[in-house]
Amino acid sequence: MNRRDKERLPKVDLHCHLDGSLSRNFIQGILKREVSQEELQVAENCRDLAEYLEKFDLPLQCLQTRAGLKKAGFDLIENVSREHVRYVEARFAPLLSEQKGLDCGEIMEAVLEGMEEGKKAYQVEYQVIACAMRHHTYEQNKRMVDQVREFYGKGLCAFDLAGNEKAFPMEDFMKLFRQVDAMGIPFTIHAGECGRVENVILAVEAGAQRIGHGIALRGNREAIRLCREKGIGIEMCPSSNLQTRAVAGVEEYPIREFLQEGLKVTLNTDNRTVSNTTIEKEMELVCENWGITDEEIFLMMEHAIDVSFASDEVKKRLRKELKEQKGE
Repeated sequence: MNRRDKERLPKVDLHCHLDGSLSRNFIQGILKREVSQEELQVAENCRDLAEYLEKFDLPLQCLQTRAGLKKAGFDLIENVSREHVRYVEARFAPLLSEQKGLDCGEIMEAVLEGMEEGKKAYQVEYQVIACAMRHHTYEQNKRMVDQVREFYGKGLCAFDLAGNEKAFPMEDFMKLFRQVDAMGIPFTIHAGECGRVENVILAVEAGAQRIGHGIALRGNREAIRLCREKGIGIEMCPSSNLQTRAVAGVEEYPIREFLQEGLKVTLNTDNRTVSNTTIEKEMELVCENWGITDEEIFLMMEHAIDVSFASDEVKKRLRKELKEQKGE
């Protein structure tokens, strides 16, 4: 696939954090000062996930008002439209935007308003995933779920669990997500990014339809079989995973293994600004380092459509666009 074909490929990004993907222009406009690339992007010598997460402090300052949240939603749609992303699921943690008195419902409403305006301007389909945070209490996370669940089917498509996986294992969140499952609302969970494979297994047992990162599945045939048999989507984010040292090096990254094992691997950006990436850059990375073929790029886009939380109508339209690009 040449560069022109990659640009024209209709793309899907299922694992994209709003706060980690805000443009420099947006952040400068909100903060009303010059912001350097170094303040926003992770350094090449990043040591671990904890250091990586430090880059979220600045953008989170921009997500504390209705105006900022609405502009952020629009900013993301505008940015992804430039690389022909046709559908994006943007995730963020409403609880982290309460510093100036907004509640989670108001926060969700503002983001959705901005993304809807972006959709009208750039014809990019979107949905939002609300993240519970591992360092928050059950009571805090349950309050967030209760305050935003009314938006399910109105822009909100799922819940997620994010944060420090090593310090807060999945066992601590089984109650919360079994309750979410009982509500009939789907969810994806960050698991196996920098923690144990047991976190992945428990997330699937709780009812997760997708797993964020899932690196810890590497070499574990039983856990891989579980995910394959249940059709679990694996949201892989190569640039981010290498930067956070989720693997020791390129040779240990399991994307080739996961594809050969028949997992529903999807290719995602995670944090466009923090990782200085796009879906096109991720495509180039996997082709250069792990011999991913053009056919496998199309396969991962097909997986992304299949495991997305999009409506059947949107999925049908995305599949049609992808087939046309393949010349079928």
